[in-house]
Amino acid sequence: MNWYVKVITQYFDFSGRARRKEYWMFTLISFLISWLLAILDIASGTTIFSIISTIYSVLIFIPSLAVFVRRLHDGGYTGWYFLLFFLPIIGWIWLLVLLCMESEPKQNKWGENPKGIGNDRFIDQIGLE
Repeated sequence: MNWYVKVITQYFDFSGRARRKEYWMFTLISFLISWLLAILDIASGTTIFSIISTIYSVLIFIPSLAVFVRRLHDGGYTGWYFLLFFLPIIGWIWLLVLLCMESEPKQNKWGENPKGIGNDRFIDQIGLE
């Protein structure tokens, strides 16, 4: 959950790098929240959860795109690679491969490797203040 909060606190931050763990934990928690809202919508029979789900999707779009771009930066790729999403099947598969690849172990033009700068310590401090 702390990885999710970290991404939310970096709402408009498209610079820097994001570890695989940061990206995939954010994606998993966002997916679970969306599924929970969908289940509540079906179970309630009202439109209130549809409205809440739509609002959630709109609010989470920018941080999702930002962490996606930072994840591409971590592999040494420009954020413009997200346009591969518009290539059916081949583009999606290529992006999935890029998102799953290991980080560049050294510093690149987007910053230091996040594994080496105490990223976990920052995560551990969320919610303690």
